[in-house]
Amino acid sequence: MATSPLDCADLRRRVSRAAEAFLARQRPRLLAVGPDLRPLADEISAFLLDGGKRLRPAFAYWGWRGAGGADCAEVVNAVTALEFVQACALVHDDVMDGSDTRRGHPAMHRRFEALHRESGWRGDAAAFGTAVAILVGDTCLIWADEMLNTSGLPAEALLRAQPVYDEMRTEIMAGQYLDVLTQATGDHSLERAMTVARYKSAKYTIERPLHFGAALAGAPPELTAAYSGYGLPLGEAFQLRDDVLGVFGDPAETGKPAGDDLREGKRTVLIAKTLERATPAQAALVERHLGDPHLSPDGVAAMRDVITSSGALAETEKIIEELTAQALSALQVEILDPEAADVLRDLAIAATSRRV
Repeated sequence: MATSPLDCADLRRRVSRAAEAFLARQRPRLLAVGPDLRPLADEISAFLLDGGKRLRPAFAYWGWRGAGGADCAEVVNAVTALEFVQACALVHDDVMDGSDTRRGHPAMHRRFEALHRESGWRGDAAAFGTAVAILVGDTCLIWADEMLNTSGLPAEALLRAQPVYDEMRTEIMAGQYLDVLTQATGDHSLERAMTVARYKSAKYTIERPLHFGAALAGAPPELTAAYSGYGLPLGEAFQLRDDVLGVFGDPAETGKPAGDDLREGKRTVLIAKTLERATPAQAALVERHLGDPHLSPDGVAAMRDVITSSGALAETEKIIEELTAQALSALQVEILDPEAADVLRDLAIAATSRRV
């Protein structure tokens, strides 16, 4: 019996195998340029293969299956392309946030910064690490296109999915810009926080992958609409859970130091709710500590206390519950394949509780 809905149809393993096979084909192309490309090939492979829940390929795959698409290796190849898009987003996000770790290991720019120092090369090690991480992210985005286009699915299926794929990638970049802008302007409004959550993560984590799978399968508009009714609120609930974990999560599970979102100055819904409810003294404490890269464990504890005592944490948990219920109700449509509906229900619970 599968321990996670991500393992239904043995999908997580199959996605990893598809990514591994693709990377094995790319490696000789990089090394043909010269042996200096070996660290780049090694680190890209390590990043893609040593972690990740394969959540976006799962939603795309079950979006395909829900529309009547048959299980096949070709569709697994196609949805695995989304893992390369995700790799690009994560590597670039870590650069923009100045994050030291990802999945419990040094972030990509820190890995190459260390390589520069250990090799005794000229110039600034941090700048080198940043430059290489940008190139790694760009390479992953290029390879995402290649993996999709060489997946083996019929050309007409790929043509149907292209507009969704294009829209998804544009929304990721737009959401990321809004995230950077919000940290720069200090906008702590709930409306801005929800907009960032929707475009930076919610849509491209669940709704767009579902649309992607549906388009590949030639789904009718009614099913695509049902996927939006499910995917958008669930994606927002997923991001809100991520916001909670960014403050209260266990580093052993999140792969990041406790309170890292606070040090990075993330203007999340959780923070917006806190400032909305806080006393003047509490709000001053939040504004003083938020975005402090040297925030101590005591400072993190003080911030957590304000978030909890203000009622913001409880209200955020309530919103997660309500959004998840809204998402589940959208699955009650006759045109959705019953097996896919069951898996999507399980994925909704797993994604918002992080039992994946």
